[in-house]
Amino acid sequence: MNKILLPLTLLCASVFATEIPTQQVRVHDFSESKKLNAKVIQLSNAQEAITSVVAGHLEKYFVKPAQIVKKGQKIALMESIVVSKMTADYLALKKQLASSQKNYEALQKLYDKGMTSMSQLNNESIKKSTIAAQLNALESQLLTLGINTKQLTQATANYTLYSHSGGKISALLKPLHSSVSENDPIANIAKEQAYYIKSYLPIEYATKAKLGDKIFVHYAGQKIETHITQIMPKVDEETQRVIVLSSVDEKVDNLFIDAYVEATLYFGKSFKHLAVKKSALSFFNNEWVVFVPNENEAVKEEEEAVPYAIKVVKILASDEDYVAVDGLAQGEEYVGGKSYFVKSALLKSSLGDGD
Repeated sequence: MNKILLPLTLLCASVFATEIPTQQVRVHDFSESKKLNAKVIQLSNAQEAITSVVAGHLEKYFVKPAQIVKKGQKIALMESIVVSKMTADYLALKKQLASSQKNYEALQKLYDKGMTSMSQLNNESIKKSTIAAQLNALESQLLTLGINTKQLTQATANYTLYSHSGGKISALLKPLHSSVSENDPIANIAKEQAYYIKSYLPIEYATKAKLGDKIFVHYAGQKIETHITQIMPKVDEETQRVIVLSSVDEKVDNLFIDAYVEATLYFGKSFKHLAVKKSALSFFNNEWVVFVPNENEAVKEEEEAVPYAIKVVKILASDEDYVAVDGLAQGEEYVGGKSYFVKSALLKSSLGDGD
């Protein structure tokens, strides 16, 4: 992370240097979200469903009923045509990218000698970037399935289901060699004295939420990631909301039962957009802004000038750490934290040096 020194004048005209962290605007995955009312509960022998991410064929169980399992332990082996195609496409794109890289390097040499045009060089660069983006997206999907792309040398239809948490296998729900649809439960794990988040979901969102979707909870200054394990079939009479249970898989100290918490559900297909860290946003002159290094040479040479400019942005979406914005370019540098120092300096600069 780059560091930029910003001089600020404080009381008694003392001057100190504050390190201002900077980031670069990047593409980030966002999902649709919904704020929920929720509370902490604890269930004895709570059930967690292990589900198939893609449709396939159940080839093998690595566990038996009543067996104790740990988080990350193998549960079942699946075979899927979808996975076969994904791995084949990944390997093909990897070869295409290597070929495009060689073509680009060859064109670069020809261009340096004046034997080809900038247009041809740019076209190959665009082609290379497109292939790289497709490859990265596919790699992310395969990693979700637990497939290590670095060790992938040939197409495969096999992928493994793992336990998201420790507990006891309470049931194997599908017979061997049976067909399994996407999001079908394969096995249940009973977690003794497990903590859960009980969320109240508006009815219009009930069909959008799926098992395994993330619900982030803010509790006593902590951010806790949970995953939906149960969607109750009956509407709560008092609130007219659908009850959703999500498991707290990480260890959380001082988690009090029946404490009401703020929760956010993320669901549906994700979309990509340029994003900045939440800590970069500042409300300035009734607009959301991000501070960027000032490229004006005159400002750079002026000793007491604030070397930052204001960029007004439009907020489109957000998650726990990032905000999707319009108004910035990919790779553009921005102040990623301590933006209040920059804001104070800019306000002081606009008011002048008087009292």
